[in-house]
Amino acid sequence: MSDTQYRTLILIVAYNAERHITTVLDRIPEAIWNGKPYHCDILVIDDFSSDSTWQVCNDYCERNNRQITILRTPSNQGYGGNQKIGYTYALKNKYDAVVLLHGDGQYAPELLLQIIKPLAEQTAEVVFGSRMAIKKNALTGGMPAYKFTANILLTAIQNAILGSQFSEFHTGYRAYSVSALKRIPFLYNSDWFDFDTDIIIQIINQNINTTEIAIPTYYGDEICHVDNFRYGVAILKSCLQSRMQRYGVFYHRKFDYESSSAYEGGKDKHVHYQNKSSFDSSHTFALSLVSDGETLLDVGCGEGYIARTLQSRGCMVHGVDSYTPTDLAPFASFTQINLNRDIGWKKIWPKTHCDAILLLDIVEHLDSPEEFMENMFQQVKGTDTRIIITTPNIAFVIMRLMLFLGHFEYGSHGILDKTHKRLFTFSSLRRLVEQSGFVVETQNGIPVPFPLAFGNNSMSRHLLTVNKWLIALSKRLFSFQMGMVLKPKDDFETVFLKTIGSKEKKNG
Repeated sequence: MSDTQYRTLILIVAYNAERHITTVLDRIPEAIWNGKPYHCDILVIDDFSSDSTWQVCNDYCERNNRQITILRTPSNQGYGGNQKIGYTYALKNKYDAVVLLHGDGQYAPELLLQIIKPLAEQTAEVVFGSRMAIKKNALTGGMPAYKFTANILLTAIQNAILGSQFSEFHTGYRAYSVSALKRIPFLYNSDWFDFDTDIIIQIINQNINTTEIAIPTYYGDEICHVDNFRYGVAILKSCLQSRMQRYGVFYHRKFDYESSSAYEGGKDKHVHYQNKSSFDSSHTFALSLVSDGETLLDVGCGEGYIARTLQSRGCMVHGVDSYTPTDLAPFASFTQINLNRDIGWKKIWPKTHCDAILLLDIVEHLDSPEEFMENMFQQVKGTDTRIIITTPNIAFVIMRLMLFLGHFEYGSHGILDKTHKRLFTFSSLRRLVEQSGFVVETQNGIPVPFPLAFGNNSMSRHLLTVNKWLIALSKRLFSFQMGMVLKPKDDFETVFLKTIGSKEKKNG
């Protein structure tokens, strides 16, 4: 793509900016107006200002013979809501990139070419202009000392929570490639000033390539519309919520990248579970109960993480799932079947004895776990086949707390995964399997998969250790998941016949 073909929208968000908007427009480099080296269009969105911002912009165009698109919202949309309109405009008009510029003159239009360059050269998909890249310049540029300190402190906390390394989270000078905007559900973000933090979190979560460039700081007589305390609380809340969503104790559509797409008709799609065999989890629980060289049926085998490990230990694994794995090499056989539509044991049962059957995070997805377990019992009764079963614990302490606070939200992962149809506690799961004909030989509590949320690092390992200590105190309260080992007991008919056959006739 040549530079002149690279189409960029300069989005100027304005609210009561009549005193500054003409200066901002005057400071835009002539190269931007002339379309060299990049084709740029200017869009001003007046967010229902109560002053003359709209008229001032129109007068400026006529007086200077400038081509500017000027829009006015029908009601005040807020700082974030105004951006949503601008980014959607860029998507619908097939721009390659969009640059956010404030109408109050706080950010330097003179640097527009430097902001666009990394996107046009495809060295980054998002560019942030950082006032804190050279911290002393922020103070000499007039940033109040309390804002300077708060900026550093909040950025440090946000970096720690999100695992990022930005020099500033709170800049309003940004450029996004449209390809990046298509991959994040920004329409679900806040309409207020914390919109900027929401979109950074989404960029981090989607591993979108970013870069920062140093920009000057300018504080003049512009009016600040931000409640600083409310802003600090809102942005930290969003950071924590995004992490909580990773392990399923919170849900918001703005952090759901698998099923949320407000721009291209996004729809739910199947996503296999991640490999959890490198830390204490349902996977390691199951693996610890299987001996080398055994034959297994893995119902809900996913991508074959368990099968691959067991294959290396000389085991033969027969896989069953509603979706075909990308690699079938770890399986001795594989059957694709929807267990809700057709239990189909004749179709999925291998023509050999199975030492164990894995039901890892399966029963919560079924329309009728009772029917499923009863059919399984009919297949394994009279054998020594072990059933290894795991499922989420709805009585987990965080779930109880969320209910106490009035929250019960299904999400994309965790205990309240949107695909879960039946939820269990230790007692209700035990009742299900015992009434289906099984004896519970072992039951264990499984901790929260912290490494999936925070990475497999020392902090996650410490949290797992603490969680295991708490599980030792109370399985029912502190187990994120439940794991049980089941054995089939003699069914009633067998017991009845054996009893009748044991009768001794006595002579009168």
